[in-house]
Amino acid sequence: MATGPGLRKAATAVLAVGLSAALAACGSDDSGGGNGGDHAGHKGAPKLSVSGAYVSRPPMDDMAAGYLTVRNAGGGADELTSVTTPLASEVTLHTAKGTRMKQVSSLDVPADGRLELTSGGDHLMLTNLTHRPKVGERVSFTLHFATSDPIEIKVPVEPTTYRPKD
Repeated sequence: MATGPGLRKAATAVLAVGLSAALAACGSDDSGGGNGGDHAGHKGAPKLSVSGAYVSRPPMDDMAAGYLTVRNAGGGADELTSVTTPLASEVTLHTAKGTRMKQVSSLDVPADGRLELTSGGDHLMLTNLTHRPKVGERVSFTLHFATSDPIEIKVPVEPTTYRPKD
């Protein structure tokens, strides 16, 4: 085993390389947030897409629920912080554990993972609806994230009892 000045030089070199890599990973990029467009070459940036989105036709006129999956193909995590839609004056994020539902300020979108909003799980609550949407109608949603650019989607209204196929 090496000792003395040789070991110190090797340890210093390893430390310098590791520190340089850490600083490069934390470096700032002035090209803006986004859903991976400007950061696609950076391992630590989120790269988001949305699929499987739908709204269940509400049984009442004042409230509905929304579901979707946000996939993150990037190496950096993000958070869904809010959703807006012309269908409702308020959209809140909810998490569900067992039979308990709780409003939260954001939902995690893990790096190289996904956030699934499902019936009986995490979901969107739309309140103060402008109208009761009909099956087949398409509703505009804008998803807002902590670091990525907003994503705009058109969401179909499905029957109240609809459950997507896995």
